[in-house]
Amino acid sequence: MAFLFNRSRARSAQDLVKSSKDLLQRLGREEGQAAAAKTQTELSSTIATLKVSLCGTPDTPTPDASSQSSLISAILSEKLLPLLVSNLHLLPFETRKDTQTLIAAVFRYRAPGSTANEPDALREVIRTAPEVIVQLCRGYERKESASACGGVLKEALKWDAVAAVILYDESTSGDSGTGPTKTVDIYNDIDTSSPSSGTGVFWSFFTYISSSPFEISADAFDTFRTILTKHKPLVAQYMGTNFERFFERYNNVLVRSESYVTKRQSLKLLGEVLLDRAFYEVMTRYVGGGENLKLVMWQLKDDRRMVQYEGFHVFKIFAANPNKTPEVQKFLIMNKQRLLKFLPRFLEERTDDDQFNDEKAWLIKAIGALPDDVGAAGAGSRQGVEKNPSTAQVRS
Repeated sequence: MAFLFNRSRARSAQDLVKSSKDLLQRLGREEGQAAAAKTQTELSSTIATLKVSLCGTPDTPTPDASSQSSLISAILSEKLLPLLVSNLHLLPFETRKDTQTLIAAVFRYRAPGSTANEPDALREVIRTAPEVIVQLCRGYERKESASACGGVLKEALKWDAVAAVILYDESTSGDSGTGPTKTVDIYNDIDTSSPSSGTGVFWSFFTYISSSPFEISADAFDTFRTILTKHKPLVAQYMGTNFERFFERYNNVLVRSESYVTKRQSLKLLGEVLLDRAFYEVMTRYVGGGENLKLVMWQLKDDRRMVQYEGFHVFKIFAANPNKTPEVQKFLIMNKQRLLKFLPRFLEERTDDDQFNDEKAWLIKAIGALPDDVGAAGAGSRQGVEKNPSTAQVRS
């Protein structure tokens, strides 16, 4: 990538980037000291200048391609991005916003005539400094950096390669990002058949969602959802390899959460994933688990209506499965009469929701068609249950 090494016109850009790098290193050393305020002021000015030099302003034209290339090259060669992300929480609020804009613009940069899948600068970051992506995720560990890091991540997650860095990272939260890490080269070193250790940054999202203040939790869940739903083949393969670990955490940390918002969003996301064709193998494994069925049925009895509603849309997948495992078949038969008494009164106030009422009527019929005793379950499971097409639709 020649644009990274064309420095003939980069002197002023190089000086600006080096100045920012020196100030960021100084700010890290001065954290908590009175002198940090002066450094913050100087950094605010240089970062604002970097942003304008790369993006322009509403009143000035966008810089020419040569100037942008020189600045991008300087930012990458001086390894400014890791310092910007790791010190983001130390910057003033407006400067954090400028930094978010600057990093996002770097990630979007394509050299003139480039035909690469990812933007050139982003690809270079992923190839040579993937820890930047990991650091952005770990920005959720501090309230000062969570919003800015989340904003950059959600835009960067348009690309499968960014999701792959997050999924296959094996670093720990103690890694600073300024030294060697366990982050892998996703273009060359990924073994998709090797189970995760469960210590990488992807697994930290369960903590960010469950243990953070509401605003951080909501932002982290939005990023988590983006990872799962925008990169389906990649994530389906990852889930298949890490099925037990993933759903142990998903069920215990998210679905069993005491937070109404987390529980409801997690059930809705679970239903959408299981009903997506890309996750068919994951779905068949999940709905084959008796403990998963018990967990979902408990959500039908929650005292919050929307939790019940989202739980229903997961429960129907178990009932619609024509190849129920003996464990699931047995549990449904044991609860057949209770379900037939419970379901007709379930969310009966939703009289205007035609799809829901059609699905509930079908579900009652499907439960009623089950054998009356466990001894007849073998024959019933071989016959299967006729699948209502409406149960295979993801709600809008």
